[in-house]
Amino acid sequence: MRINENTLLEGHKVVLVPYNAAHVPRYHEWMKSPELQQLTASEPLTLDQEYDMERSWREDNDKCTFIILDKQRWVDTGVEEEQCMMGDVNIFLTDPSDPSLAEVEIMIAEPSYRGKGIGKEVVRMMMCYGVTKLGIKKFQAKIGLDNKISIAMFKKLHFHEVSVCQVFKEVTLEMTVDESVRTRLLDDMTYVKERDYRQTCSNKQEVILQ
Repeated sequence: MRINENTLLEGHKVVLVPYNAAHVPRYHEWMKSPELQQLTASEPLTLDQEYDMERSWREDNDKCTFIILDKQRWVDTGVEEEQCMMGDVNIFLTDPSDPSLAEVEIMIAEPSYRGKGIGKEVVRMMMCYGVTKLGIKKFQAKIGLDNKISIAMFKKLHFHEVSVCQVFKEVTLEMTVDESVRTRLLDDMTYVKERDYRQTCSNKQEVILQ
């Protein structure tokens, strides 16, 4: 999605940046993992196919993707951005007739970052972005039945279960963004800073000191 191609979101524990070609080699290594293939219902791709996918996600109007960075590592100007990567988060506009409906998906690819509340912060940041920038009014999350940790996290974020598909072995959870949900979400995310991605990359030291 072009809308976020120059957007950086800075939270407490993470920094979200647009997925670009520099991230592809690390992402490709992640997706060789059978565990991640199973959790994301993905097929392994060649490196060239992964580059094609990155370009597609950037160009498509129905996908909004951010790479999740470890903020503590990111603020170290001696560490390359690719070395800070821990996963990705996506919004998919799944219904052409209803652009206010979106599926949200998160992957914490690096095992050392799991179970630390990072996923919760990332999803809330992404939902806030979806509500304010994309006009999303209902979120869905489709999660494998075996992924108990992810299901529990989305339920803590006030998603509720609407269906279970035994064929695909997944559960669908939903959250409708009414005025009270919108207010709570925006109030909880007031600390998130939105920055110009390219400008921040070229002047990171100055930005960090602000």
